[in-house]
Amino acid sequence: ILRSGNVSGSPFVEALIPPALSRVSHHPTIVACHCEGTGWKFWGDSNLKSKFWGRSIMLEPVGVLTLEFEDGEVFQWSKVTTSIYNLILGKLYCDHYGTMQIKGNREYSCKLKFKEQSIVDRNPHQVHGVVQDKNGKTAATLFGKWNESMQYVNGECSIKGKGQESLSEADLLWKKSKPPKFPTRYNLTRFAITLNELTPDLKEKLPPTDSRLRPDQRYLENGEYEMANSEKLRLEQRQRQ
Repeated sequence: ILRSGNVSGSPFVEALIPPALSRVSHHPTIVACHCEGTGWKFWGDSNLKSKFWGRSIMLEPVGVLTLEFEDGEVFQWSKVTTSIYNLILGKLYCDHYGTMQIKGNREYSCKLKFKEQSIVDRNPHQVHGVVQDKNGKTAATLFGKWNESMQYVNGECSIKGKGQESLSEADLLWKKSKPPKFPTRYNLTRFAITLNELTPDLKEKLPPTDSRLRPDQRYLENGEYEMANSEKLRLEQRQRQ
């Protein structure tokens, strides 16, 4: 992970792997990312427009994400709106809502509708969508919850009424992984926890400006919260000088 605004004043250079994520601006927060896997590349940028409503805040992402496969097929999309509620009183929770258009450069594109949660909604976090070919014909119907799982059926299918009979034959597209068994780690995934792993051999190869060497971050990961907070304040004051 890369970030600007480190103590030395210049972004560090990753010595072992290509950059995965870079915060190119602190105020406003602008993030750029790039990563590669077997047969695919992913890159994008993201900025946030925020609106504060007293007890809640609305975050509108601005930017385009791109996924390219080695055969040349490309998909592009933008994130939906996120709102965080009960900032002052009550149980804090967030919701994602809006329409996500995933545009492909070949045969297929996808449209996903994230349903906005209401106060009386007994079945929140719903996502419905369709995959269509370039002629507008529905190739698959998608449905599920963004915090649980997503499923699909081939062809056009109504989520309500008689179409529900076909839902029992739906295939699983994605399912949320179980959270780690460490409640003090803020429910980070196994992958997220390893991002700051600092082995002895790796430490010798990193430049001194690498954010993984920040002492406040290391204190936090070790559960030494008071030391982490005091060290973070010290670094922030030094950074502003």
